[in-house]
Amino acid sequence: MEHHESFFQDPRSWVAIAFVIFFVLFGKKIWGALTAMLDQRAATIRAELAEAQRLRQEAEAMLKDANASRASALVEAQKLLDGAKAEAARVAAAAAAEAEHAAARRERMAMDRIAAAEKAAVDEVRMAAADIAAKAAETVIRDGMSPDASAALIDRAIAGLSGALTQRAA
Repeated sequence: MEHHESFFQDPRSWVAIAFVIFFVLFGKKIWGALTAMLDQRAATIRAELAEAQRLRQEAEAMLKDANASRASALVEAQKLLDGAKAEAARVAAAAAAEAEHAAARRERMAMDRIAAAEKAAVDEVRMAAADIAAKAAETVIRDGMSPDASAALIDRAIAGLSGALTQRAA
């Protein structure tokens, strides 16, 4: 026995029809909600990608600025180093010149002291020679001169005294 049911008598057919009606009635709303949700997710992803791109551009700009600042700092440091070397050379040259001047000044002072000591020694020798000559002359005059010759010698010395004093004053 073969039992044929009609299409409308089969419960599966009614489930299929109900399923199609359900999707026809609510499909637009569900599809709209799904597409809205997917569109919102796509918009969020696009915004995140745009933000990531913006952040990348900012990072690249900051890297470029940092490299430029580094290069500028290196140039400035080299200038400072060159300036310091030049200043050190100038200070060294000034110190050498000052040392040379100080050595020359000390040498001059030593030469002046030596000259003063020589002059003092020569003056002392002259004074000693004058004392010896005066004593020798006194002895010669006392022992070998007559009283008349001695008086004539004294008169001559007195007469030449004013000329000798004017020569010494000049």
